[in-house]
Amino acid sequence: MKSVNSPQRQYSMECTRNIGIAAHIDAGKTTTTERILFYTGLIHKMGDVDDGNTVTDWMEQERERGITITSAATTCYWTPKEEGLQKLFGGVPHRVNIIDTPGHVDFTAEVERSMRVLDGAVAVFCGVAGVQPQSETVWRQATKYKVPRIAFVNKMDRVGANFENAVAEMRKKLGAYAYPVMLPIGKEDQFQGVIDVINQKAILYDLQDAVGLNYTITEVPAELEDAARLALEELISAVADKDDQVAELVIEDKPVSPLVLKQAIRRLTCRIEMVPVLCGSAFRKRGVQPLVDAVIDYLPSPLDIPAPVGQDPANAESQVPVAPDDDGKFCSLAFKLWSDPYVGKLVFFRVYSGQLQKGDIIYNPRTRKRERVNRVMMIQADKRIDVETVYSGDIAALVGLKNITTGDTLCDESFEVCLEPPTFPEPVISMAVEPKTKADREKLSTGLQRLAEEDPTFRCFTNEETGQLIIAGMGELHLEIIRDRLFREFKVEANAGAPQIAYRETITRAAEGEGKFIRQSGGRGQYGHAIVTVERNERGKGVVIENKIVGGAIPREYIPAVIDGINEAIGGGVLAGYPMVDLQVQIIDGTFHEVDSSELAFKMAGIFALKEAVKKADPILLEPIMKVEVTTPEEYQGDLLGDLNRRRGKIVSIEAKNNATSLYAEVPLAEMFGYATAIRSLSKGRAAYSMEPSHFEQVPNSILTTILDSAKPKPARA
Repeated sequence: MKSVNSPQRQYSMECTRNIGIAAHIDAGKTTTTERILFYTGLIHKMGDVDDGNTVTDWMEQERERGITITSAATTCYWTPKEEGLQKLFGGVPHRVNIIDTPGHVDFTAEVERSMRVLDGAVAVFCGVAGVQPQSETVWRQATKYKVPRIAFVNKMDRVGANFENAVAEMRKKLGAYAYPVMLPIGKEDQFQGVIDVINQKAILYDLQDAVGLNYTITEVPAELEDAARLALEELISAVADKDDQVAELVIEDKPVSPLVLKQAIRRLTCRIEMVPVLCGSAFRKRGVQPLVDAVIDYLPSPLDIPAPVGQDPANAESQVPVAPDDDGKFCSLAFKLWSDPYVGKLVFFRVYSGQLQKGDIIYNPRTRKRERVNRVMMIQADKRIDVETVYSGDIAALVGLKNITTGDTLCDESFEVCLEPPTFPEPVISMAVEPKTKADREKLSTGLQRLAEEDPTFRCFTNEETGQLIIAGMGELHLEIIRDRLFREFKVEANAGAPQIAYRETITRAAEGEGKFIRQSGGRGQYGHAIVTVERNERGKGVVIENKIVGGAIPREYIPAVIDGINEAIGGGVLAGYPMVDLQVQIIDGTFHEVDSSELAFKMAGIFALKEAVKKADPILLEPIMKVEVTTPEEYQGDLLGDLNRRRGKIVSIEAKNNATSLYAEVPLAEMFGYATAIRSLSKGRAAYSMEPSHFEQVPNSILTTILDSAKPKPARA
């Protein structure tokens, strides 16, 4: 892709990489990021997750729990050295923007919005556990946003590490066209380096070196020569199947040079047709430098991926390409909001075209409003660096913008375009909260509003029936972090009720309902009359409302009021007050009065008609089902299976791997509260589990009454 780089920018777009580090929880993302920052010279002392002193885990809650909660952006610089190995960009300095993402499913929105703006990703896998459930989730997210990726099999120093098994699982579970470009030398406590398959060289680390800076490049050890040669043959064959240039050389029986092979792998990786696989141990500081080289060699610059395509707000059918070009008109996507205690609301954005300077005017097509840019910052985790200008391909932050939401396009007013925003899952769990004192009420409202702006998967609303304030999120940990942030950042102490499940309602058959709203109290009255039909929609298709009125039985100006009434009834449900899903509604008939009809009357008629139809259509309650993976030593398998069965779990499969057993099950979310404690006691602390939302299923009749009673909002308690 041809582009223009501004002469003022320090690093050209060709030498820029926007990457994310994504993986299952505890696969080693933050540790890998920390090592990259050290070897690129950004930091001078490596931190560790266990010590709570890493750069990208900067929140107090992250350091206390040893997990990543919010994605952190940082920038480092790397010049690949030749050192006897053929590199595509040897000696050329590059800038690498890194986003370290959370692995816990409760914070999946952070991965989602990061993937939306990244050009490439490093998928980290545990060398012992291989492909885990959240590995599959982040892989699907990367696929959805067409993000090229390389794989890094971490923890090769751990007991039970198996590189070949990890690669085989990538191919089987993820459908990845994954081939090693590095092989491990030794494993477990004997892991001492990697083999560069393409150059047929060994990279050996000094086991006495505590920081991993000392390594030597030598010939491949004799006992591993056959494995290295076979891996190269397999790699060339795999590339030849997808790349014409290498295929020609293979057919003509000509040698494939390392440089030609790397160029072909880069082309395939950028087209998402191949996943190069590397290995190492971030904790032991081995194999990280080759990973940074691979980021430069294989992952795309902003010029190597297709230009994003936006929509013309004036014409939804018209598509507008946004080419990466410093001299083009400014266009960017706001992908994250964050409340900073020192500078106020930060808007993280990715520049796709043009450049932005302090003092420029930007335009938001959604709100149709202009705003002046007062401060532009580059982000280094929790540090902010003021800059004058940002260019195409940069990730930066703005301060002081109003009326911005996640997914807004910010552009030049003369280049009005809407880029595709990231999509987010619906919350699955809710709880009632109330401030401990009246003085806290206003602060609670302010805090919740700010947190809801930052996090698209967090919702807060008032239950109209009980007057309670309800917060909803992706899991128990998510809501626990929200409460903790309310206390620490906004100084609000809140009582919380037991978590409630985000149930849904639907129907099982078609039915018809009639709604009349007639009031006469002297003078002008109220008259509205509507007849609707309801039937099931396909699972996941949502609610569809159609107007089938012919002949003006209901005047055209009252149809939106009827639809508003139907939507209101759907939002409140019929069976237990939960929103309805997967419903097809048709407005088929009605009557009106020349004088007494009004929008209010027809809205009420729509509510009554929908509720009557749903009552006749045998409504059912749906509950969220979680996909659960439990990893346990074999001796506890029976106890844990029995416990999952008691929780109404359905066992999907059981796999034995690396002296452990993995149980895959689907379990209702309502039965998973307190499971962390149960699994620890049943396995003496040796088993672990992870879960993520899967789908909704009908609540069994045997427990329907109990669940309906417990699902009704209860007073908040401490």
